[in-house]
Amino acid sequence: MDMFRKKTTTKLLQWIIGLALFVLFSGIAYGKEPPVVIAARGDDPLTEKQTYLQLIQAEQAWNTVKANASLVIAIVDTGVDLNHPDLQPNLVPGVNLLNSKKLPQDDNGHGTNVAGVLAAVGNNDKGITGIMWSAQIMPVKALEADGSGGEAKLAEGIRYAVDHGAKIVVLSLGINKYSALMSETVKYAEEQDVLLVAATGNEGNSVKYPAAYSTVLAVGGMTADGTADKRSNKGLEIDLVAPWDVFTTALGGDYEYKDGTSMAAPQVAAVAALAWSQHPGLKAYQIRQLLRQTAEDLGESGWDASTGYGLLRADRAVTEAPLVDMYEPNNRKDQAKSISISKMVTASFTGGSDLDWFYVDAPYDGTAELMFELQAGQQITVQHTDAAGTFTSVAADPGTPIQLKVSKGRSYVLLQLANRNVKTEVSYRLTTSFTIYRDQFEDNDRQFKAYVLPSQSLSITGTFHQEDDQDWFEFPVEQSGSLRIELSTDTARIDPVLFVQKQGEKAYTVDDNEDGVSETLQLPKIFPGSYYIRVNNVKEYSFPVNGEYTLTIHYDALHMDPNEPNGRSYQATTVSLGTPYYGLVDKAEDLDWYQFVLTEESLVQVDVTDIPDGTSMYLTMYDGTVKLLYSTSGAEALQIAQQLPVGTYYVKLNANVPFDRSFYKFVVDGKPIVGGFTDIRGHWAQDAVLALTQKQIVNGYDNFTFRPDQTITRAEATAILGRAFKLTQAQTISYTDVRTAHWAYTWIARAASKGIVNGYPDQTFAPDQPVSRMEMTSMIARSMNLTGEPRGTVPFTDVDDSYWGSGILKQMKAGGWISGYDNGAYRPDQQATRAEFVTMLTKIMP
Repeated sequence: MDMFRKKTTTKLLQWIIGLALFVLFSGIAYGKEPPVVIAARGDDPLTEKQTYLQLIQAEQAWNTVKANASLVIAIVDTGVDLNHPDLQPNLVPGVNLLNSKKLPQDDNGHGTNVAGVLAAVGNNDKGITGIMWSAQIMPVKALEADGSGGEAKLAEGIRYAVDHGAKIVVLSLGINKYSALMSETVKYAEEQDVLLVAATGNEGNSVKYPAAYSTVLAVGGMTADGTADKRSNKGLEIDLVAPWDVFTTALGGDYEYKDGTSMAAPQVAAVAALAWSQHPGLKAYQIRQLLRQTAEDLGESGWDASTGYGLLRADRAVTEAPLVDMYEPNNRKDQAKSISISKMVTASFTGGSDLDWFYVDAPYDGTAELMFELQAGQQITVQHTDAAGTFTSVAADPGTPIQLKVSKGRSYVLLQLANRNVKTEVSYRLTTSFTIYRDQFEDNDRQFKAYVLPSQSLSITGTFHQEDDQDWFEFPVEQSGSLRIELSTDTARIDPVLFVQKQGEKAYTVDDNEDGVSETLQLPKIFPGSYYIRVNNVKEYSFPVNGEYTLTIHYDALHMDPNEPNGRSYQATTVSLGTPYYGLVDKAEDLDWYQFVLTEESLVQVDVTDIPDGTSMYLTMYDGTVKLLYSTSGAEALQIAQQLPVGTYYVKLNANVPFDRSFYKFVVDGKPIVGGFTDIRGHWAQDAVLALTQKQIVNGYDNFTFRPDQTITRAEATAILGRAFKLTQAQTISYTDVRTAHWAYTWIARAASKGIVNGYPDQTFAPDQPVSRMEMTSMIARSMNLTGEPRGTVPFTDVDDSYWGSGILKQMKAGGWISGYDNGAYRPDQQATRAEFVTMLTKIMP
């Protein structure tokens, strides 16, 4: 007791002296630079080994808050060392779910490691300092002594914690399997306003469950140099990263170095608890968003699949005010903010005119599902442009999911309240999810529906897009030989199983390896007949998976050319456009002739692929009189793309060395050309495109496409108007994003001199930003020197007199230059397409 008083008195004197010095130097520095903030630090002797505390700025956070003793944090793990002197004061009663008669004593060490990072007692002159100096930690033992466990105990552990007062649950564990039970458990925790924090995993693969669920805060690991550790699992669901390496409590009252995302997760949970003490009125989803908001961005700007929103920052989390919308400003496409395609986030509209631009990076083709939660009576307009340029517009009601087809790559989403007259701020929650595409071999879920593969070595990619999906293939063997089949996957959420059986003979099932690891079957002797191959995930993993498998078949056989005899032009094999043909050059003097017929002018592409290693092939094209047109040669692949008139054509193939162990693939494809384009035939805007093309006002792309349904950009629209109205006089422009070398610089300068276009207040022009239907109408009207008609009734149901472009719409409608949709709407804020622009322009051209 006397030692305690002496130590307390000494600390008090030190504090008073420090405070006096702070006041003194603060007075000297008044009006100049603010004083340096000295980080808080306890007297725990091993703190110097806790270098991760500096990386997340924990000591700076302790100047504001060190504890949250009113909030219970559960650790669902192997238990905790209940007698550890650096943990015992911060522990509250828990449970042993493996043996209800025993206490949740740790018999592995992992849970004790987690507990030390989270809340080893601070400033007690013992060992280390937890991120929380004082806390209420509930140990829930759900894992065995070897660290293993099942989803049932994990779910039971989470529910126990929620039902017994935990506000945060730390889950430094994970499995590759999606589970309906776990999904419902996670949903239950969210409904009870309990924050779940989980590790992403340490295999350098996909994010594990439960971290992968949309309402779980998923934590990856970061190295000391500020990059994601290569072993840290990454993907669509990651939220934050925290330091990978820690020094923490160990069994038997000891301490040790540990690493992994298991050690990163409790860092995030502790900071969440500190932040909650500063903002006790926040909900769990708001705490999640606050930690995202205050993270230190790493690598690519904004959210990314390696580091999420960035590095956990304890100091910012406890000092910065929570933002209703952390993504602002994002009113323009070039300000679009990155979000995950598989998480819940929160944002807001400041009113009916506010635009929220986001982008998502889809790892595959598939379907993105969006669900909004916002006040009743409101509706959100969603405009989506995927990576392939496909545009979709749909209205979303609260609580009702909408589905958008997405292509692999970057998709942009524009959100706005359907009611443009709303004047108050409207916050919303957006939950995104992603489902992978249905592969091209479906429907092949039964043996009698098996997809027939060509009898050659090949590699195909498939998916498990639906529950209990299994894919059957038939591989016809025409010549005796050997077969090697390999089944691999790009995600640990697939534990591939390979089944192979020749019709009427012994079956082989291969499942030797763990999740995400390839399976291989070698058949050294095979004979003619049909071999059936089944690919599936292990039966325990029955749900759809966002990942691909690759089935590779190596077939070594003596082949026969199915197209022979075709060694002369008069013996040429007649091919159908778009259909693959397979052949051999099995003798040095062998020539393979093919013939195709065009009934209309077309863009023709001839491809020869699958050329064997070490072989060069020669491709020669002739017209119907066998007059030489084009020739090329090379290894690996050959290609000729030409615009050809109606007629008959020949292609001759030969090689520098013969081959008979694998086929080459030969394909001729032709796309009819209309007005120089392959993609406007039959399109509703075909006549307008042809009319303006003939006048050299519009043009297409290098690949003979016009892309009529692609959104038109500000630069493209300006250039078209410049050519249409023969603008020649230019003014000096100084937009920061349009340099003199920009392809549209001259047209923008000319259009600006006529007042047809202008830039933004931030001195940008945003040349690549899509043009809305109202902007399109206004630009064309200004080109005609029309200023708008203030009188009269607005001719469209979704525009009123307060709208900035109502006068232009009245005048253009009265002149017969524009029309709306069948329901009387004009949709002024919808992005305009190239087809819409040229059609409107055609109406005003003489």
